[in-house]
Amino acid sequence: MSMPNLMEIGLIVVVLLFSIIIHEVAHGYAALMNGDPTARLAGRITLNPLPHIDLVGTIILPLLLLATKTGMIFGWAKPVPVNPYNFRNLRWGEITVSLAGPLSNLLLAAVFAFLYHLDLGGPGLKKLAYAGVVVNIFLALFNLIPIPPLDGSHIVAALLPYNLARLYQYLEPFGFILLIALFYTGVVGFFLFPIYLWLRTLLLGF
Repeated sequence: MSMPNLMEIGLIVVVLLFSIIIHEVAHGYAALMNGDPTARLAGRITLNPLPHIDLVGTIILPLLLLATKTGMIFGWAKPVPVNPYNFRNLRWGEITVSLAGPLSNLLLAAVFAFLYHLDLGGPGLKKLAYAGVVVNIFLALFNLIPIPPLDGSHIVAALLPYNLARLYQYLEPFGFILLIALFYTGVVGFFLFPIYLWLRTLLLGF
């Protein structure tokens, strides 16, 4: 692998790590705003990467996706601890806390797009900004997939009647296996890629 390729991979990994941390901090802060201090007390509302790093989701999986050139890049950090029974409104708390992570990534994508269009700092900043847009769009869309334990599943569960929500949550032990199957059969890409292209075009113009 050539040095430019290594530098590009390193750039994407740094952007991904930063974006995942913002995602988790957003969950913790939204929980705090809904009355739950669990994440704050656990020291998870911080930009320090060490409390957030998950060996598989933050390091191994992103590097594997980059090395195999799948065309998609995503990952996860250690889930921020949340106690929904502290929420002032259980259903609204579940929805807003779950949405906070993906929305933070979409906001980051918009910020990186703004930097991209400023066209300052030469090609290095341009590549950084482009990577920030791409990574954050994928992170937002990936986390909105309604398969437990992803954020999208918590939103769906909060909107379902209680009995249906309990049945739906029984999928959680099989969620990761189901996600892998959907990725390798192309189902996830079939639904997510058109949305990704639309958002990228909206933000970058191509």
